[in-house]
Amino acid sequence: MNLRIALAVIFTAACTDYVRAEPAGQFMVELTLRGQKIEGTPLCWDPQQVHLLGRDGRLWQFAPDEAGHFRQTADRFRGYSPSELRAALLRELGQEFEVSGTSHYLVAHPRGQRDKWAQRLEDLYRSFVHYFSVRGFQLQQPPLLLVGVVCRSQGEFARHAAQQGTAAPSGVLGYYALDSNRIMLYDMGGKEGSARWQENASVVIHEATHQTAFNTAVHSRYSPPPVWVAEGLAMLFEAPGVYDSRYHTQQSERINHERLAVFQKLLRPRHRPELLSAMVASDEFFHVSPGAAYAEAWALSFFLVETTPGKYAKYLAVTAGHPPFHEVTADERIADFTAVFGSDWRMLEAHFLRFMAGIK
Repeated sequence: MNLRIALAVIFTAACTDYVRAEPAGQFMVELTLRGQKIEGTPLCWDPQQVHLLGRDGRLWQFAPDEAGHFRQTADRFRGYSPSELRAALLRELGQEFEVSGTSHYLVAHPRGQRDKWAQRLEDLYRSFVHYFSVRGFQLQQPPLLLVGVVCRSQGEFARHAAQQGTAAPSGVLGYYALDSNRIMLYDMGGKEGSARWQENASVVIHEATHQTAFNTAVHSRYSPPPVWVAEGLAMLFEAPGVYDSRYHTQQSERINHERLAVFQKLLRPRHRPELLSAMVASDEFFHVSPGAAYAEAWALSFFLVETTPGKYAKYLAVTAGHPPFHEVTADERIADFTAVFGSDWRMLEAHFLRFMAGIK
């Protein structure tokens, strides 16, 4: 049956508008796409494209006519069980890997390294939940198990990234991918506390924060937030006073000193209100001057969460609340921000720079 017709029959509605399906409560289908058999639930679709969530958490986007051998397999969506997902990961990655599990994670890693990775990611997940819970932010349980893949070398990392459809640039140590919903990184080695170990740890924390945020409804995978919001939050968690806030309680321990140094050197001396509004409206700053953009994103996020945590949480909820697969315009991004923080950019900048001048 043609997929476009089948979806219309199942929902007894013509596909003239996007239809949203919540993964927890909707049917499952099996189909063949580009020679690969996929099982999952359609999230939304129109005559031109379908967005489907696979049982392994992967998002697929394709034209209805690209899919063949369509059939409905169940009345409700069900992600892979831990044993099913473990077996799928080993088939994909090979027997050189071992898969370890925790309450929320399955982590594929080099054999014999369970204690080095799985519990580490679980602890970061719990720290993230604690940080937001004490600030009154209601988090959702991840709908599916979270997956991490730890490669043995940079070459292996590049190969597996390419197989996932990601061309990892030289020098990148790891990433979180929205489409696969996975963290992928490689083990740089080094003894605990060494410079190499610390660099690996920073990457793990940053990417795990992205993954947790996109799976607990802080961000939406189906309508991602502005880049400065996602990256600013991930950089907040690189500081021990944030990723381990129970034991590091001083404000100085919540500062990302690397980003602060860049902000103080490159941005604060010639800052202007237009820089704030431009970053809120567009991601262009990250393409033009990424180092400065990351520093500005961290600084603004730190300022907002330290001075107006309730408003910051409200703003995160606003950015996560857009309809799925809706491309948010610059005007909408500005409206989201000013609805929470006000539209006086000069006053906001003055408070922001005064605050930043006082931290060290």
